[in-house]
Amino acid sequence: MSNRLPRLNQIIKKEFGQILLREAEFPNHALVTITRVETAPNLSIAKVFISVFPEKLAPSVLKILEAQIYFLQQKLNRKLEMRPVPRLIFRWEKETLVAGRVEELLAKTKEDPVEKESKG
Repeated sequence: MSNRLPRLNQIIKKEFGQILLREAEFPNHALVTITRVETAPNLSIAKVFISVFPEKLAPSVLKILEAQIYFLQQKLNRKLEMRPVPRLIFRWEKETLVAGRVEELLAKTKEDPVEKESKG
């Protein structure tokens, strides 16, 4: 199995993360993290999955990214030593959101007083 796509995904994640850090401004100091990148086998498209904290700012962050797509894509094109560079598409990583809620519920369950009484 080829290592090309996973390696390219990591490179795009790293380089685009640096671009976001230097070039993008988000409302209310939103914390934006690139969770993963999935590049199509034909290298035409790269889906960039982001996590946003606080999560209520995710829609506005996505709008900002979409509004700046040409500028951000141009920056990435200059950084990567390949042609053509995959076209970026942004997606909100909702799996991270679900995982966070599951962890909260598990922590809450551990602190549940009913459970403590049944053990005692």
